[in-house]
Amino acid sequence: MIAFFLVSLLAAVSISAQAPPTAWPQFRGSPPLHGTTDATLPPSLKLLWTYEAGDAIESSAAIVDGVVYVGSQNGDLHAVNLADGSVKWKYKASPDGIGESSPAVAGGLVFIGDLSGVVHAVDVATGKAVWTFKTDGEVKSSPAVSGDKVLIGSYDSNLYALIARTGTLAWKVKTEGYVHSTPSVVDGVAYITGCDEILRAIRVTDGRQLFSLSSGAYTGASPAIANGRAYYGTYENEVLAVDLKTHKIVWRYRHPQRNFPFYSSAALSGGRVFVGGRDKLMHALDAVTGKEAWSFPTGARIDSSPAIASGRVYVGSNDGKLYVFDAASGKVMQQFEAGGPLSASPAIAGGRLIIGSQDGKLFALGG
Repeated sequence: MIAFFLVSLLAAVSISAQAPPTAWPQFRGSPPLHGTTDATLPPSLKLLWTYEAGDAIESSAAIVDGVVYVGSQNGDLHAVNLADGSVKWKYKASPDGIGESSPAVAGGLVFIGDLSGVVHAVDVATGKAVWTFKTDGEVKSSPAVSGDKVLIGSYDSNLYALIARTGTLAWKVKTEGYVHSTPSVVDGVAYITGCDEILRAIRVTDGRQLFSLSSGAYTGASPAIANGRAYYGTYENEVLAVDLKTHKIVWRYRHPQRNFPFYSSAALSGGRVFVGGRDKLMHALDAVTGKEAWSFPTGARIDSSPAIASGRVYVGSNDGKLYVFDAASGKVMQQFEAGGPLSASPAIAGGRLIIGSQDGKLFALGG
């Protein structure tokens, strides 16, 4: 049984930088946090169903085996059938609520953190807790599964590695500030940005810190890793590209007029970096040079992290709209009016896009 569990975990995380067509198993879709998928969506999205979660949804959904998993501010972890939005089960995590922590699914378990500082492992079939682990601060980081370990940050300033099957502590790494970032995992190394302004590389097997680099700014976004570089935004109104071999910042992007923080985590596709800003703009940057390819103004800040499928960029805005852009040109292809602010990020699988709103609605869009 243990061997089967570990094989299942390894199979779940042995995916490419893109999420597979039928699943979106974690925040940003895959361990390198690219926010991209091999799935396809119809040219024009229509509303297929709406699910009422009962409170605000800032958590971004995971989708595995035809089930959508998402947390809400009332402390529930919801399992909803992708086909029709019917409830499979609800699990009460914490009366303090689930914030931005987004589920990760592997090996028959769904992992999530809550605002009381507890990490939960829940059986996907029954909705019952398999184990819990208490940290000493809020958990807004999303879990990432690597091998037999679950990696997750806490506002107690630690990055934790927990044994996925049991919840036993494997190791923890102390930082100098809140760990809001979701770890990006590439080749056995976890990369986290920090509220202590530090980008860290940590070996997954034993928690050894391989290097650290000052970003020069408080960072709430998670790093996306591709071609030996990390890409992420900061509270000093910049997007950075960091060379992971030389440990140097390759470029910095700052909008020439609008100076606002970047809280959205970047998506990477087609040689570009796509990221939303609190300047209300959706930005597309050249990944090599950091030069702007295009930008588009929405009606409010963009904390939602974009998802990319078939040459289109999907992102929510706090103006209550889901925007669909042509990735190459920045042309708006569609807008969906959700009615409430969309700070959660889209998840795409099985020909459907799932996103939650701050007024407690979970939407499924497709053909």
